[in-house]
Amino acid sequence: MKNFHIVFLIILVLLFACKSEQTEKAYLSLKVPEAKKVPKELTIHDDTRIDNYFWMRLSDEQKNAETPDSQTQDVLDYLNEENDYLNKTMAHTSELQENLYTEIVNRIKKDDQSVPVNDNGYSYYTRFEEGGDYALYCRKKLEEGAKEEIMLNGPEMAKAYSYYGFGSQSVSPDNKMLAFGIDTISRRQYTIYFKNLETGKLLKDKLSNTGGSATWANDGKTVFYTTKDPQTLRQNKIVKHVIGTNQSDDVVVYEEKDDTFRCGVGKTKSDAYLMIGSFQTLSTEFRYLDANNPDGEWKVIQPREKDLEYSVDHFEDHFYIRTNLNAKNFKLVKTPVNRTEKENWVDVIPHRSDVYFQGMNLFENHLVAEERKEGLRTIRVIKWDGSDDHYIKFNDPAYVAAPTSNLDFDTNTLRYFYSSLTTPNSTLEYNMDTKEQVLLKQEEVIDSSFSVDNYVSERLYATARDGVKVPISLVYKKGIEKTGKNPLLLYAYGSYGNSMEPTFRSTRLSLLDRGFVYAIAHIRGGQEMGRDWYENGKLLKKKNTFTDFIDVGEFLVNEGFTNSSQLYAQGGSAGGLLMGAILNMKPDLWNGVVAAVPFVDVVSTMLDESIPLTTFEFDEWGNPKNKEYYDYMKSYSPYDNVEAKDYPNILITTGYWDSQVQYWEPAKWIAKLRELKTDDNLLIMDCNMETGHGGASGRFERYKRLALTYAFIFDLEGIKE
Repeated sequence: MKNFHIVFLIILVLLFACKSEQTEKAYLSLKVPEAKKVPKELTIHDDTRIDNYFWMRLSDEQKNAETPDSQTQDVLDYLNEENDYLNKTMAHTSELQENLYTEIVNRIKKDDQSVPVNDNGYSYYTRFEEGGDYALYCRKKLEEGAKEEIMLNGPEMAKAYSYYGFGSQSVSPDNKMLAFGIDTISRRQYTIYFKNLETGKLLKDKLSNTGGSATWANDGKTVFYTTKDPQTLRQNKIVKHVIGTNQSDDVVVYEEKDDTFRCGVGKTKSDAYLMIGSFQTLSTEFRYLDANNPDGEWKVIQPREKDLEYSVDHFEDHFYIRTNLNAKNFKLVKTPVNRTEKENWVDVIPHRSDVYFQGMNLFENHLVAEERKEGLRTIRVIKWDGSDDHYIKFNDPAYVAAPTSNLDFDTNTLRYFYSSLTTPNSTLEYNMDTKEQVLLKQEEVIDSSFSVDNYVSERLYATARDGVKVPISLVYKKGIEKTGKNPLLLYAYGSYGNSMEPTFRSTRLSLLDRGFVYAIAHIRGGQEMGRDWYENGKLLKKKNTFTDFIDVGEFLVNEGFTNSSQLYAQGGSAGGLLMGAILNMKPDLWNGVVAAVPFVDVVSTMLDESIPLTTFEFDEWGNPKNKEYYDYMKSYSPYDNVEAKDYPNILITTGYWDSQVQYWEPAKWIAKLRELKTDDNLLIMDCNMETGHGGASGRFERYKRLALTYAFIFDLEGIKE
């Protein structure tokens, strides 16, 4: 009889578990999107890959056609089917998403204003009116009682558009004219317009297919701008335009014919020189021109060389150059303006093996160096006369600090940005002589319960499988204990030498206040620990990026911060590639993974030089036309390595108009995952049909996708509100 009761109880428990499982996975009753398979053979190096979903790729002409052809319609049908499936599977979280969105935007100051920046007799700032999705771009004369001038009325301008992206704004030297870029497609192809700031009227001048910014010569009537290759979107030409003429009359002053380079144009802080820069991953080249002579001849500072990088600013009789010439971690040199080649470069801040020299700001009496030591950014202040050399002190274990808008030469005041995982974004002014500082503004968190003291930040190090120490920045609410039962979201990027800074985000409070630990893995491929950190996470060492992330995840589990059933991973773009790789390499370590605009079809994309970004990224990923790189790339490419096995819950996001990671990469990836995966975990994709790589353009609209992301994770945790 006793045994009967035990068996009966076991049956009840099993029935309850099954019922609970069915309730939790109600989406199993829904029809799963199924993409048609059209096998396409892709052969190179005597190796053939079969891509069943190659047909999903559309040309720009197909996407922009008024009437979709049959292929376009098939693609649209599939993307809409995925969106419909997403909506149905997440329907039970709709109230949670709405509440999260409201919670997130309610923390944001609705009538916020930036700290004004003074330039050429005016104070410039942006401000938001109550509830406004777009900013007002404003200025005032630097005189008592000056009235506000609204240069651009963002809410009014964007009113009729589903996407409205602002490029750069630049005012002419005589303060009378404004040049500004606008993108209404989300392909980062901007049209530049000109506005007479005295009359408030737009000029007839209109420059299309540009990079979004215009640089004024000192005559106040000549501007220089970049145009893009219409297919690859590579910025390949620098063009001169004279106000009052047609774009068809504009003169190309420089064309970058090497398709592994892109180019741009700007101006030195001194306003004395115009600069054209040509950029590749491992090589740069600059040309300069007297800004008073826009029709003059451009001169090269130092001809391009493989593996030689440099950037330039100007002060008095010298160009100051940040370079990696015989300096892996970069250094600062100077050279006379009439003798610019590298043979004339003299060290100002020599190379150091343990300090990464990140940038500089030049002042009349001071040199400010941006350096990175032990993975954290520092600000170093040096007097030109050698009488003082010091670092600004910061107390948080993980933080970011960097100079911001410092347009004046003749000042002893440095303006800089500071933030940490617990300190809201702050703008400060620092007296470089007295070392006194003033807080100009700190991001206001509209939440009566918020206090910096409620949260704890840590800086830890995980030991990677090859013995390297990988930094981790963590934040969590006070009182959380290392019981191994905390939900944890682990984020990383790990490419292009981009360092992931431990900055404050008020949106993150929605995680922390629900008991989550948030962690940033500063993995190789970034540049947190210097140039070697980057070089050991790219090309034929790219897998270090992925294994570092996995090793950090396992470290956090072993240290009792979380467990694999409550560990979540998130990354976007190249960080989305990271997500795809760790899903294939260690799928059982994660309960859920969020891959935003993920670069997952690595081999096919890097073989196709017509796709934006491909040609000038060979130094990052390798050129798969070389068999060694092809084999290595194929061994980790997420799309090529999807297998018949269990995967965790996955949310993928993309944008139909994405020019950086085309929508078809995540679309193909999810189709292949659906075809092969052997589990019944949730697999969903949100394809925004109106946006590109950066998502929605409005200040608040973008948080709807974040609310979806959080709802996806919370639902897996059983968090209902």
